[in-house]
Amino acid sequence: MNSLVRLIAFFVLSTFIISCKSEAKKKEEVLQKQSELDSIALIYDPQNVDPRVDEFMQKLHKRSGFNGNVLIAKKGKIIYQNSFGWADYLHKDSLHIDSKFELASVSKPMTALAVLQLIDQGKIQIDQLVSDFFPGFPYEGVTVRQLLTHRSGMPNYVYFVDKIWSDRKKGMSNLDAINLLIEHKPARYGKPDGRFHYNNSNYMMLGAIIEKVSGQDFDSYMQEYVFKPAGMKNTAALSRVKYDKIPTDVIGHDRVWRRSVVQDYLDGPLGDKGIYSTVRDMYLLDKALKEGRLLNQALLDSAYMPRSDAKRGVFSYGYGWRMFTSGNEKIVYHTGWWHGFKNLYVRDLTNDVTIVLLSNMVNGSINQLDELYKILEMPILRQNAYDSNGGFVEH
Repeated sequence: MNSLVRLIAFFVLSTFIISCKSEAKKKEEVLQKQSELDSIALIYDPQNVDPRVDEFMQKLHKRSGFNGNVLIAKKGKIIYQNSFGWADYLHKDSLHIDSKFELASVSKPMTALAVLQLIDQGKIQIDQLVSDFFPGFPYEGVTVRQLLTHRSGMPNYVYFVDKIWSDRKKGMSNLDAINLLIEHKPARYGKPDGRFHYNNSNYMMLGAIIEKVSGQDFDSYMQEYVFKPAGMKNTAALSRVKYDKIPTDVIGHDRVWRRSVVQDYLDGPLGDKGIYSTVRDMYLLDKALKEGRLLNQALLDSAYMPRSDAKRGVFSYGYGWRMFTSGNEKIVYHTGWWHGFKNLYVRDLTNDVTIVLLSNMVNGSINQLDELYKILEMPILRQNAYDSNGGFVEH
């Protein structure tokens, strides 16, 4: 009898091991096939570029000071990509198309995506209280939904900790920032769900919740469930907590070349910023989202729903996405500005246009894109571009 039990146990264990290996092999084959498809999607023939787009970008570089990388895709094909200027002016290093930029707040849509994945798995509830994850959290009534939509009323840790964090070279972690909020209890901006107030604390908290719930550090989770499935091979979440100096060849510059921006303790927290990526990887993210590889359609659609008061009748915020809606037109996008980097990531869901502009020179160049939007036959995204009724206002 014992021999029979052992034989059955051996058979069950063997079957389980074979099944696991088979599943792992299937998963690897799927990723390999997807990698081949992604390689095809990244093919770019500069001979087919619309000369009007190139002329516009050359002018944006020469006259308006745009320094960075650009990729534009339409109807599933890259119609333009290019690099302009220096990665590091001090060393006269030129940018190349796979140069990695600090995404700044363009990190937020990916943080929101990770949270929605965990909601889909039942590990987080959309209206769960933040205090469930962090006992002692001093702001009552704040939920995950409010963090996602910038309606928590929390104070902005970026300004609050500036007077408290003593070692400017030592990276601050998300948990460090949370513990300082718990200890010092700075006044909140408003009541929970009172009004929209864009604030880095919301997504720093979401980054910490991802780590708490998944049991992985932020970068490890993002690599496994977002970057790798999306084919983003040149993307990572990098923190000064882990690195004395974040390993990047692209240096941020603040308005004038001689002012390169030095990393500091605020380059530690992740989720609100801290993801480094390339224009081509950001295009692959757009592709993966459209193909439903990262999140089920219902939850993805919920991220694209306006959940704050629209400004000038057309602009609002969903779960990690700024958005433009007017009539049948729907665009989701995000801007980013941090330590010498200024970025724009636009996904026109109606006209199937993707624009990625990553810049390491903070100036007004990427605010001057009206002509480009017109060339691409899509709505113009610009602050003060519309009146209170949603009508377009020329410069």
